[in-house]
Amino acid sequence: MSEAAIEIRDLRVVRGGGVVLPGLSAAIASGTVTGLLGPSGSGKTTLMRAIVGVQIVESGDVRVLGAPAGSPPLRRRVAYITQAPSVYADLTVRENLRYFARILDVDRARVDEAIETVGLGDSADRVVNSLSSGQRARASLATALLGEPEVLVLDEPTVGLDPVLRRDLWNTFHGLADKGAALLVSSHVMDEAERCDELLLLRDGEILATGTPAALRERTGTQDLDSAFLRLVEEQD
Repeated sequence: MSEAAIEIRDLRVVRGGGVVLPGLSAAIASGTVTGLLGPSGSGKTTLMRAIVGVQIVESGDVRVLGAPAGSPPLRRRVAYITQAPSVYADLTVRENLRYFARILDVDRARVDEAIETVGLGDSADRVVNSLSSGQRARASLATALLGEPEVLVLDEPTVGLDPVLRRDLWNTFHGLADKGAALLVSSHVMDEAERCDELLLLRDGEILATGTPAALRERTGTQDLDSAFLRLVEEQD
């Protein structure tokens, strides 16, 4: 495995009086696409919020690129995309990116590069509100790519997209990983797990299993990851 970009040790998070993460430990490597898989309510978003430093934690340690999660030196090096679009609906794609480029103080040439990376060249001058949900998701991803982040944390970025757009986004994710970035991509759809280099299977705030898709199928003696997840649940219970 490549050097760890994200290291989590004994992470405990309590929200609304309930324990969401009871003491989770994990590592995510640079140069890989790691899938964070699990049913709704398993703690995926809470874990991602802790990694980017916007989640109050009760105890434990989260380090990203060697620094405490959320610390100022990481602001240009880490990108976080939530499920909600992170672009202004009344601006064009290009206007959005130019705005965020000024905030990040990056060269304007990065605007066109980011647009091309997510395949929105033909829609760059369209108002975001007129775009499809898939195009808006890619516009949000483009804003995250402006600063050439070394870590990308993506919360269910392919929800509601058609198969072609999902394929294109996953190709983009692997292209970024090939350049050395670490990507953590959450999903509750098990067929997306096959597209990942590594997997973290989460259930009730705890890591159920880790490994490559092939390794998890072999470990459980199953043909697909849906069956593998169910087998792991049965073993735990």
